[in-house]
Amino acid sequence: MSSQSMAPTYQPGDRIIYEKASGGEVRRGDVVLFSAPDRYGFSASVMQRVVGVGGDRVVCCTGSGTAARITVNGKPLAEPYVKQGDVDGVHKTYDVTVPKGRLFLLGDNRANAMDSRFFASDHDGTVAESAVRGRVTDDRTVASGIGAMVIAGVVLALVGIGLGIAAFVVRRRRAASVAPWPVQQG
Repeated sequence: MSSQSMAPTYQPGDRIIYEKASGGEVRRGDVVLFSAPDRYGFSASVMQRVVGVGGDRVVCCTGSGTAARITVNGKPLAEPYVKQGDVDGVHKTYDVTVPKGRLFLLGDNRANAMDSRFFASDHDGTVAESAVRGRVTDDRTVASGIGAMVIAGVVLALVGIGLGIAAFVVRRRRAASVAPWPVQQG
């Protein structure tokens, strides 16, 4: 994570784990990585939260201050992850019906995020589902599972080396206890 746009959920310097997912697999509330070089001027992935999917009507805002709410299909959206409860951020109103195959994306730090609100002239700020590279997950079991497999592999390799050395020593001892020429019994 390199910017403040997803604070407080993710801070600059945070390492994230994501799973490959297509835009058609993501749902409202998911945090996604996507690429939009025409929009941002670079090809690296951008991380934002899905607020609306194809067919949704996203409107900002009902109420004001920390009582303000974005509505999706007429229902206020609960967003406990938004920085300081400020769902509006820059006092920019919008009323967008998300086209099929597209997503409306916002940062969690609405006062410091270049998200769908700022690209209204480009498909009402929506992003094509095909731009999605993956879904961010808080599931650390994938990373810990890989770590456990690496540790298990190292342990097995060391055991194998130890057994190989033991077999070599046993063969050498047997060879040393056998006389190099036949011995007659008297």
